[in-house]
Amino acid sequence: MRDWSPDLVRETRSLWERLGESGLPIYLYGMGDGADKIRRALERYGLAPAGVFASDGFVRGHAYAGFPVERYSAVRERHGDGFTALLAFGVNYEPMLSVLTRMETECRLYAPDVPVIWDGTLFDRAYLEAHSGEFAQVWAALGDDCSRRVLLDVLSYKISGRISCLRQSETPLREGWSLLNLAGGEAFVDLGAYTGDTIQLFLEHSGGSGRILALEPDPKNFRKLERNLSDWGVPADCRRLGAWSGPGELRLKTGRGGRNPLLGEEGVPVPVNAVDNLLAGARADLIKLDVEGAEAQALAGAAHTIAAWKPRLILSAYHRNEDLFSLPLQLLKICPGYRLYLRHHPCIPAWDTCYYCIPE
Repeated sequence: MRDWSPDLVRETRSLWERLGESGLPIYLYGMGDGADKIRRALERYGLAPAGVFASDGFVRGHAYAGFPVERYSAVRERHGDGFTALLAFGVNYEPMLSVLTRMETECRLYAPDVPVIWDGTLFDRAYLEAHSGEFAQVWAALGDDCSRRVLLDVLSYKISGRISCLRQSETPLREGWSLLNLAGGEAFVDLGAYTGDTIQLFLEHSGGSGRILALEPDPKNFRKLERNLSDWGVPADCRRLGAWSGPGELRLKTGRGGRNPLLGEEGVPVPVNAVDNLLAGARADLIKLDVEGAEAQALAGAAHTIAAWKPRLILSAYHRNEDLFSLPLQLLKICPGYRLYLRHHPCIPAWDTCYYCIPE
């Protein structure tokens, strides 16, 4: 494949620009935090939603932003295909992914790229070109053509909001794990262990053996994690901690209804610490970082472990706009000898986009 150039990304005009030119009424598909972000992005371009809808079976008389939540079928009956819909929630399961793929053709459904941790910057063509140098460095470190295709598809999606860009770049989660080539007996550090789903994958791909250190800061998730590991008979060192660059205490926003809570200025106090401190020189063969926007701090806190042991890493790259380039470059600065394999696992929007980082 060719050397990196922004011209490899086929989308040139942002979703927001095209929405302003279409003149079609804009409907939000869903409510909550995602819809709030989309409304703020629309305001930048002088746009506003004309209404809100939900899937027919989920309409319960709710209202959002002054609009009654309508049934999708009612909006289609009123407008035919003459409206645009903006997806305001995440989906990572079938058959709903296929439903969204069909809706993309029925009503011009888009999934705007507004990251989990959003500073208000929109990922448009100007943003891509401003960071072309960083993407060129990442491109040179990618380990296969599949990774390069995924990067181009994800970048096209981020600019355009087109669901089809993501669907064509999907690979199953287990395909990503196969890149790690685990042999059994590895020492696994699970940062953002949630309720143990990644530990299950680790045991499946390592023959059921290995040493496990699992960090999960959310009290509710942590209780489920301990209960699940006990039910499964899995020995692990579980700690209710957040992964960070050093020891301290931060605040956790709980009760968000998502997979993991977020660190912020308000919320429940939670202790945090660095992997380097927790391991104190002990070996790590695999580290997973899925810590809801704190990946850069968690990487910094594992720098000595990475430099000393060169573990394989699973690095989430979707919580912030810059994660696609800044996180792999941070890793390569800590330890240059890594090849990067980028995979997007089934999910709309571009969540579950991860680098599998393999030492050379």
